[in-house]
Amino acid sequence: MNKPKAINWFPSYATHHKIPFGAYVFNDQLKRVADSVAIVDRPPFEYLKNNDINGTYLFYNGGIAFGKEELNSLLDWVANGNTLVVAAVDFEEKLLDTLNLNTQSVNTFDNFNNEYQVKLVNPAVNDTQTYKYDRAATFFHFNKIDNSNTSVIGLIDTYRGENRPMEDTLISTIKQPFGDGEIILSTFPQAFTNYFILQSPNQNYTAGLLSYLDTSKPIYVDTYYKTGKTFYTSPMYLFLNTPSLKWAYYIMLIGALIYIIFEGKRKQRAIPIVNPLKNQTVDFTRTIANMYYESGKHKDISQHKVHHFLEYIRNTLHLSTAEINTSFINNLAARSNNTVEDTQTLFKLIESLNQKNNINSIELERLNTLIEQFKSHNQWKKTKQ
Repeated sequence: MNKPKAINWFPSYATHHKIPFGAYVFNDQLKRVADSVAIVDRPPFEYLKNNDINGTYLFYNGGIAFGKEELNSLLDWVANGNTLVVAAVDFEEKLLDTLNLNTQSVNTFDNFNNEYQVKLVNPAVNDTQTYKYDRAATFFHFNKIDNSNTSVIGLIDTYRGENRPMEDTLISTIKQPFGDGEIILSTFPQAFTNYFILQSPNQNYTAGLLSYLDTSKPIYVDTYYKTGKTFYTSPMYLFLNTPSLKWAYYIMLIGALIYIIFEGKRKQRAIPIVNPLKNQTVDFTRTIANMYYESGKHKDISQHKVHHFLEYIRNTLHLSTAEINTSFINNLAARSNNTVEDTQTLFKLIESLNQKNNINSIELERLNTLIEQFKSHNQWKKTKQ
């Protein structure tokens, strides 16, 4: 418990971390020298799509790998007159190919202490001063550049002793125009960490890099591509940070509240369903009809059918059936929506069956068919009423 707390050498590059490889000091000093600093915790593709911004977009981390679509959106944004700064140990192939660059690791065979020195080449920022860094594992440098289109900003070399000049001037930082804007790439992201800046006079190197940025315009500092960025473990973070899911969640809560308010009230006891009494008359009639039919009393059934049919004419079509003549047939056909010929056929069959003492099942079925067909043509009138 009394032992000193071990130093956390985790390479987080996070703006809120005060550990050696955090970027708290840089972020604090950047806000002092720049007119506007915005922290961006969303992917660049999403942020540029949803926001119309201009100025400088700053990325620094141990490793940064943009996707194809995201890199294209960043390059389109730069071409419109903005500045892109990317500081990483190495870069993805598509970005290097686009700018006609290539990188290679620095030889470490004669550097057993992993000590390096960096410098800026612009005389306006003291090009004779070198700055020591002793916590690196692997460094990269640009071994291929487009000399006609690329400006060298900074160099890197193995540390050879205090006040000793560089021997291998390996390029670590370059600047290249792109469309109406420019891109600055650096293989030395450690320049933005607390450990480097707080070792005097190394802060002058970082300040020299910032001198290439237009601090009068907004500077957007990426915190999405950070090794030490904060992760939200709560599943509600996904819901509340996605507009569609957030509103779906709120609607669900509102719906549940409304349900509780209205369904929580005391309800009347359910009223039992009482089935209506069954009409036994129809069943009785059907039973009697079956008895007649099975007994072969086709003549009696036909008389009942004709009797009910004439009753139907009197009650539904409001015609007197006392005398069946040509005038009656014409009026009946007109009122029932049947043709005169069909009406005559039906009543001729009725007259023929009335004159017989016995009829067979075929004649009875024909009578029933003609009567049902006759009634069916009158259905539209009943529906209209």
